[in-house]
Amino acid sequence: MSIRKQPLAEVFGYLTTDQSEKAKRFRTHRLCPFNNKVPNCTKDKAKNPLGVCSIYQDNVPVITCPIRFREDWIIADDAASFFFDKTTTWSSLTEVRLNDSKGKSAGNIDVVLVAYDNNGRVYDFGALEVQAVYISGNVREPFEYYIKDQCGRAAMDWSKEPNYPRPDYLSSSRKRLAPQLLFKGGILHSWGKKTVVALNKGFFDTLPRLEQVPKSDADIAWLVYDLEMIKEKSRKFGRYSLKKVDVVFTKFESALLSITTPSPGKVADFIKLLQEKLDEQLDTPPVNKTIEKPF
Repeated sequence: MSIRKQPLAEVFGYLTTDQSEKAKRFRTHRLCPFNNKVPNCTKDKAKNPLGVCSIYQDNVPVITCPIRFREDWIIADDAASFFFDKTTTWSSLTEVRLNDSKGKSAGNIDVVLVAYDNNGRVYDFGALEVQAVYISGNVREPFEYYIKDQCGRAAMDWSKEPNYPRPDYLSSSRKRLAPQLLFKGGILHSWGKKTVVALNKGFFDTLPRLEQVPKSDADIAWLVYDLEMIKEKSRKFGRYSLKKVDVVFTKFESALLSITTPSPGKVADFIKLLQEKLDEQLDTPPVNKTIEKPF
């Protein structure tokens, strides 16, 4: 199978090759089919949203928008099965601010699942964090290029353009996942509350090996999802559907340690680099300029 040269997988919820009337309507009106807080896509800019839900890496779709994980609220059902027993009445709240002891914000929790009694009083909760993937390169340029001619550029070749967009797993873990676990996760763990992390399989596979524990002993459940191609007889065009492919249970401390502990290279290699830079500095005489008649 040849590698796709079109980097965009889903735009406003539909394949770039989907020319159905529904797909065209969503792209024309910049709508989001995945339960955004408003009907429209608001990614990046509300007035000019970057409606890319996923991009391709080696023909495999990678989710780059956190709202994409909200398809049919599957993630909420899966999280609730970790937080609560089957008889629990629960609901979900989105974008809930979390403060530290000084009243300063530690960030917003993506989704909080709350368990409540017959009188509507909250007696338990769990936090669901969604971890989409950062992109290296430029994804807005191919997006805007495609939008101008959605039929003619559905399978466009963008491979020779500069800054071809690719998933940046390293930045995703260092700049987002690790700080999320450290600050928000640390507060929740101190309260004895559980956390669920929902993420793409490609992203999870790049993480260090996590020490697994039984579900009953776990502080964190890692819900691993992929996008599965669905082809329906009633539809001419296929579509991607969110599918849970794995769940991993861990303790909080061990997971945080695994993700935040760097894998060091050889100190000899670093010393070699220092020597090269020093040699270069010593071999290059400083440039001395004489100022004539300074006064």
